[in-house]
Amino acid sequence: MAERKLISFDYAVKYLLRGKSSDDFVILGGFLSELTGRKIEVVSILESESNKVDPSDKGNRVDLKAQIDGGEFAVFEIQFLQEFDFFGKVLYGVSRAVVEQVSAGKLYNIKKVHSINILYYNLNAKREYLFFGKFDGFRGVHFEEESIPFAQSADKDSKALAEIHPEYYLILPNMFDEKLRGRFDEWIYILKNSAVRDDFTAAGIKEAKVKLDYLSMSPEEKRAYERYMDNLRSAESMIIAAEVRGKAAGRAEGREEGRMETQRENVRRMYQEGFGFETIAKVLGISPKDVYDILGLS
Repeated sequence: MAERKLISFDYAVKYLLRGKSSDDFVILGGFLSELTGRKIEVVSILESESNKVDPSDKGNRVDLKAQIDGGEFAVFEIQFLQEFDFFGKVLYGVSRAVVEQVSAGKLYNIKKVHSINILYYNLNAKREYLFFGKFDGFRGVHFEEESIPFAQSADKDSKALAEIHPEYYLILPNMFDEKLRGRFDEWIYILKNSAVRDDFTAAGIKEAKVKLDYLSMSPEEKRAYERYMDNLRSAESMIIAAEVRGKAAGRAEGREEGRMETQRENVRRMYQEGFGFETIAKVLGISPKDVYDILGLS
């Protein structure tokens, strides 16, 4: 089956799909429609402090927040490198999207938040590549047949009696076996391979094929894209190298100093590569203050 090479979806989210054009909205709307199983229209892509891209920080997280029809929100996060506090960050991102909806002195009129997390590591999954989770109400402890829905209003006839608790999606492209079990699998195929097949028909893919076409990029755009991908590969290789060197130093010297020297070397190397302080700290598992101390910037 013929394929067309596309740029990676994380790069698209960070640099191409954050604009205000209708084509961008169609692509994200198609992605969300196939994921949720209902027709979704993206109304706007929102800017906030948690949504801005820091050009000095070549980190492994890409965030995007979009408002969809009905006032609901979709919060994207894409990760290439595993982080121990990942689920805490997911909860924080969703909580912030909820809190930002409420103004002082106003009613708690909360719109649902959809948390879409694309992870290029397996989270200890065995076979599955798409996970869904939500909390829809309270169950009786002693009388399990009784339940109270987690709703906007206690009035059963109220139009506000809608589920408002966030929904969470975990998408693990590297676990995908490339068997197309549904239309959203076409999107997961793109997430895994950065390529689209001629027979794909899922919502938004036709527009994505045009917008994300690698072959249509100018030489300058291709160079910028390749630098971005090189930075991601560099970060991953540094982590592996740090583990190898740390173990070797520990065996050779039998002292903590061997591990510390390896850590200092990795901090200096990542800083020279252009990584931000926060990213260096997260990748190497140390505090930002440790990074400043090693670089002599305290």
